[in-house]
Amino acid sequence: MGVDSAVRGVLFDLDGTLIDSAPDLAGAANRLRADHGLEPLPLEMLRPMVGSGARGMVGVAFGVAPGEPRFESLRDAFLAHYEAGLLQRTHPFDGVEAMLSALESAGIPWGIVTNKATRFTTPIVTGLGLSQRAAVVVCGDTTPHAKPHPEPLWHAARAMGLAPESVVYVGDDLRDAQAARAAGMPMLAATWGYLGLGEPVHSWGADTLLDAPNQLQAWLEARRLAA
Repeated sequence: MGVDSAVRGVLFDLDGTLIDSAPDLAGAANRLRADHGLEPLPLEMLRPMVGSGARGMVGVAFGVAPGEPRFESLRDAFLAHYEAGLLQRTHPFDGVEAMLSALESAGIPWGIVTNKATRFTTPIVTGLGLSQRAAVVVCGDTTPHAKPHPEPLWHAARAMGLAPESVVYVGDDLRDAQAARAAGMPMLAATWGYLGLGEPVHSWGADTLLDAPNQLQAWLEARRLAA
């Protein structure tokens, strides 16, 4: 691989990679359905689309897509419900704390790059005790572009003082793989995440699939030994 293949930093997607926010996002969607006299949908129906944010939640809950007349009002009402209950049931996935602690012990800085807006991201990462540990937090409105554009990843790498090729991105959505590829970063797919309903994870072109957070350290060690 050569001397430049060692990983000097790790960036993570937030929802579906570091944290399981599906219960609170689904709860907001079902509260909005209740506002319209509709029965709640099971979490299993809503969960796969969590990675698509408000667009995915409104799409599943109401069958309305961006550009349709009702979409903007439903989206705004959904976000208001969500903002009122960001941390009711949201929590880090099992194994995430040990994964982050291992990175810190190894002296490898880590950060977050999410398409979630700052108004939601900041209270969540602060409430879960992640904000002071992360080297950088890039939100969907931090730069003019969101994933799959590479700029959020480039912005994070610059903030960490690292070249993009020395940073690995871990995510659970096809857009994460597309953004990492465009940014020139290795990409690891977190198969414990939401994954969406589109292309199967094996077709994303990820450098590897991680089935659990504890597999990251082994991949990094193998990469280091090969450098």
